[in-house]
Amino acid sequence: MSDSKAGQVKTRRVFYIPGYDPIHPRRYRELYRKESAAQAAISGYEIALEPKAGKGNYGWRVNAGIDGHQVTSQVEVLVWSDIVRESMSNSIPATYWQLLRTAWVYIGSGALWRLMRLRKGPVIAALYPVGMLILQALLALAIGLLTYRLLGVISDHWAARLAFAAIGVGLGIALLRWFKKKDGKFFAYYLMHDYAYSAATRGANPPELEARMEMFGHDIAAALAEDVDEVLVVGHSSGAHLGVSVLADLIRAGRVPGQGPALGFLSLGQVVPMVSFLPRADRLRADLRYLSTRDELTWVDVTAPGDGCAFALCDPVSVSGVAPDGKRWPLVFSAAFTQTLSPALWKALRWRFFRLHFQYLCAFDRPRDYDYFQITAGPQTLAARYDGRPASKSRIDHAVSKYTSVAA
Repeated sequence: MSDSKAGQVKTRRVFYIPGYDPIHPRRYRELYRKESAAQAAISGYEIALEPKAGKGNYGWRVNAGIDGHQVTSQVEVLVWSDIVRESMSNSIPATYWQLLRTAWVYIGSGALWRLMRLRKGPVIAALYPVGMLILQALLALAIGLLTYRLLGVISDHWAARLAFAAIGVGLGIALLRWFKKKDGKFFAYYLMHDYAYSAATRGANPPELEARMEMFGHDIAAALAEDVDEVLVVGHSSGAHLGVSVLADLIRAGRVPGQGPALGFLSLGQVVPMVSFLPRADRLRADLRYLSTRDELTWVDVTAPGDGCAFALCDPVSVSGVAPDGKRWPLVFSAAFTQTLSPALWKALRWRFFRLHFQYLCAFDRPRDYDYFQITAGPQTLAARYDGRPASKSRIDHAVSKYTSVAA
């Protein structure tokens, strides 16, 4: 018999929804393995990973001994990296066209100015690829012109001038290709594709993503029919707003059994406003509004002001302008990097923006009540762990979005 109603967990299913990430899901297994071992050593518990049994989604099994309790959790990654890779397979000219189109969507709709009223960090992160790609184009133009002028002293014959111009253009193109090849260091193309993905449809979900989300829903619904104590959905970064819609669909369809496992939703480092503030995000806004009142789940939203890529302490329902009467969720609080990381570790990570965006999935050397591994592998449900926990007083929970229409 399930202990979920008492908040105790012996068996758990965890579904992790990544953000806009083209990387194979084994990356998340290795991150979990390394960081869980580090956190266990710091916090004094035992945790070990082994291969996941059976077919289906990529995942792993976690066996943990925490506070005298033995817990088994199965973690699965709900993969959409193939969709991400397909959306990133653009040429250099196509990426610059994306830049213009994305800038027009956010500026022309007024969404950019509204987003700037929330947190500057993620807005700067959104503007970074625009500035970097423009800088790369200017450098390519400069090297082309400089080459043309330097070679121009050799001869002023029109044929020679034409050849020199071709050489200059070739060098400029070569530089742009070099920047794209080294984007693992610059992240300009990656971030541009990320923001362009939602902007292309002005906030609506593309058909291929809707189809994949439906598959996610089937997997979660199947787990909810099993004899486990908790089904926990974790949405990180862009995966948070996917999780909102998947869970809203499940509850609307009556696929969350009243006597089944406890259902938890943990959104981490969310960037919901980047989508929900767009004109055609009616579906997402409706799902935010709906999910915020439901008794079928517990929704906890964790961000941190130290994460410059997330809308830290911004209640995604309220800032999107769709908070209804009777709103319950999410519980919004901070992972407080400056307090939960030692000064030495904070100093080492402070300017590593992308690493900090993944800190929610990592070990803290001065942990407080947020511990990713106790949440995903420990003996308490998400609801029991944060029962009575107050929301952060510094959260932003008033309407900011210009667009508040919702899907019927």
